[in-house]
Amino acid sequence: MPDLSLGLAIVLLLVLGAEFVNGWTDAPNAIATVVSTRCLSPFYAVCMASALNLAGVLSGTAVAETIGKDIIDPGAVDLLTVGGAMVGIILWSTLAAGWGIPTSESHALVPV
Repeated sequence: MPDLSLGLAIVLLLVLGAEFVNGWTDAPNAIATVVSTRCLSPFYAVCMASALNLAGVLSGTAVAETIGKDIIDPGAVDLLTVGGAMVGIILWSTLAAGWGIPTSESHALVPV
C-alpha cells in the first residue's frame, strides 16, 4: 500500500502546482482590465477578485458533477490519469504564459 500513498502524494503536489499556475494566469487577466482602465485601484481589484473567487468556490459543485457524470467515464480515471492531466496543465499553461497566450486550465481538463 505504500505505493498508493506515494502516488497520491505526488498527484496532490501536482494538483497544487496546477492550482498555482491557474492563479498566476487567471487572476491577472481578471484584474488587469479594471486596473488599466482605472475603474478600480489595484487594492480594490485584488479585494474584489479574492471575494468573488471565494464566492465561486463556495457556490456549489454543479459543474464538477456534470463533468463527472455526463462528460467522462469515472471508471477510466485513476491517479495516473489525474497526474498526467496536471502535468499537461502545468507545462502548457507555463509555456503559454511565457508566450503571452491566454489559456484556461479548466478547459484543459475537459476531454475533446
